[in-house]
Amino acid sequence: MNRRRFLRGAAGAGLALGAGLSPLRARPGPSASGADLSRVEARYYVKLPDREIECRLCPRMCRLGDKERGYCGVRENIGGTYYSLVYGKVCSLNVDPVEKKPFFHVLPGTTALSLATAGCNVNCRFCQNWEISQARPEQVEARDLPPEAAAARAQDYRCPSIAYTYTEPTVFFEYMYDTAGRARRRGVKSLVVTAGHINAEPLRDLLEVVDAVKVDLKGFTDKFYADYVRGELKTVLATIRAVAASKAWLEIVYLVIPTLNDRLGSIREMARFVRDEAGPDVPVHFSRFQPMYLVRNLPPTPVSTLEAARRAAIEEGLRFVYVGNVPGHEGESTACTGCGAVVVERTGYRVGAVRLKKGRCEACGTPIPGIWG
Repeated sequence: MNRRRFLRGAAGAGLALGAGLSPLRARPGPSASGADLSRVEARYYVKLPDREIECRLCPRMCRLGDKERGYCGVRENIGGTYYSLVYGKVCSLNVDPVEKKPFFHVLPGTTALSLATAGCNVNCRFCQNWEISQARPEQVEARDLPPEAAAARAQDYRCPSIAYTYTEPTVFFEYMYDTAGRARRRGVKSLVVTAGHINAEPLRDLLEVVDAVKVDLKGFTDKFYADYVRGELKTVLATIRAVAASKAWLEIVYLVIPTLNDRLGSIREMARFVRDEAGPDVPVHFSRFQPMYLVRNLPPTPVSTLEAARRAAIEEGLRFVYVGNVPGHEGESTACTGCGAVVVERTGYRVGAVRLKKGRCEACGTPIPGIWG
């Protein structure tokens, strides 16, 4: 159950703080004492004889003795009671464009208060935020930001949403759940950016309090998940089905990595799954890979590969398919499925004209699914 040794390094790109926020760097810091960690009892676990517990938050189902931590490194059995060590312990805090998450059908042109704690329950070999996702809570700088304070902070910075992002929010479930509840009472929406490695019961409960979920679908074969994610594809597909069946808005990102998950046959299979199991209106983003973390031997994804993936997904019946991490590409903008007019113009994280009226195309009146106001 022990994590591999934390790899030290400078903070990753994309974690810079937004204007107005007090400094908080997402990088290794001095070791924290036990007093600096939270002691909030975790949810979704069962007590076993001899002070053992079994965690039932994610499919790893970690079975732990006294003083042992789960695979995520941020939940610990202390005397037969399971605790979250990161409740309200934020190691990355930022004001981001919502398009950076990316959400393209959620409040375009607005900002999201984006936060994370240390930890993750998978180990993607291409993770862009590995400095904090693969760290234990003692190894990062963190500030206290209780749920009510996080919801208030979003209002202070005029962010209509809070995004639980950067690391895997499943591992700070209790904090995310409570924050989402406080935010909803203030009229602030909650957006979850997840790898989808969560069990059915906690996911069902979470979907009652959040407004949108973006699932990172890392690939579409069991082998890719085993070799490069240390996770299970079947769990992620179950998460996608569950979100699609709920009231929460769903978007999917597929990071296209040259030679590893870029086979068009597999991408077509994935597109058919989304069409049939989640719906043709679910936005799918094909994002460009950049070498990082443990996968540095491959080049950035050719734009032509992304374009081929987009064409294939459209041919399979998906209506909103985007190209990501290629600023200025026409595949960043949203087009009406009725008349073809561009209803949301985008260049990178910048949003231009929004030609929607009450969620409908201004030109022809066709409804465009999403959260627009």
